[in-house]
Amino acid sequence: MEPHRVLVVDDEPDIRSILCDVLENEGYVVCGAGNGREALELLRSGERPSLILLDLMMPVMDGWSFLRALRNDEQLAEIPVLVVSASADLGIPDEASAFVPKPIDLGELSETVARFCR
Repeated sequence: MEPHRVLVVDDEPDIRSILCDVLENEGYVVCGAGNGREALELLRSGERPSLILLDLMMPVMDGWSFLRALRNDEQLAEIPVLVVSASADLGIPDEASAFVPKPIDLGELSETVARFCR
């Protein structure tokens, strides 16, 4: 059985790297993007992930704009999105499938990712 693919979208290179490392250690195939526009380009040109981990506060294209674009693209609209953000006070987008707050509890993150990648 092929491993599940996960796309991590976060503008902070250190956070993106840690999330990628943690998920790779759990057996996922992971790639990263630094903003929503970069993530959409990856999605439209490559293999579809089982799950997207998404930060909300990013330059170029933020998480809210990314989610709207994703949900409006019939080829990509069904991909679940796990919002991983310290911005819960700004509201969790309705288009999100789940939410894990920053600072990240790695146990909660692992459980949530596994739930979508069964």
